[in-house]
Amino acid sequence: MSLDHRLLSLLVCPLCKGPLELLRDAEQRPIGLGCRADRLAYPIRDGVPMMLEQEARPLGDDELPARKPAP
Repeated sequence: MSLDHRLLSLLVCPLCKGPLELLRDAEQRPIGLGCRADRLAYPIRDGVPMMLEQEARPLGDDELPARKPAP
């Protein structure tokens, strides 16, 4: 199962209401949604994001994709 990109654009962090970024594994499969502000990752199980604070884990520095510099 894959995560619908329209859904991703609507979801926000349940704690800070900030934007989330899609986290991928080595094979480029979606594994979670990351919040830069709270440094938390919410897992994706069977294509469904687990958006509960109890399900979140700390986000490592190397897990978020690099941001593109502003022009």
